[in-house]
Amino acid sequence: MPSLFSMGSGVRRNDALTMHFTLYSRSYCHLCQDMLDALMRLQPPGRTFTVDVIDIDAANDPQLLAQYDELVPVLFADLSQPELCHYFLDEARVREVLKRQASAFRVA
Repeated sequence: MPSLFSMGSGVRRNDALTMHFTLYSRSYCHLCQDMLDALMRLQPPGRTFTVDVIDIDAANDPQLLAQYDELVPVLFADLSQPELCHYFLDEARVREVLKRQASAFRVA
């Protein structure tokens, strides 16, 4: 079972209109903390998102280690989609994802 640390508003995880990010990380990785801090600063006013931080070392999962060992931090907005970025936060891509999610919220 992966080591999981969730940040966010406490919004129910099955809320389809709440943006969920997954950050693959390591406890000793300063780039991982930098990416998390930068991501949290992008949280839109009046809106929330959640971030699941998964420590690939604590997860004791050889597949996670093989996949993300040298790439952390790695950020996903939806695990079925390609990664948003690794090493450094791609603010433009994250803002685009947040914009699309906000548009979906207004339509729903």
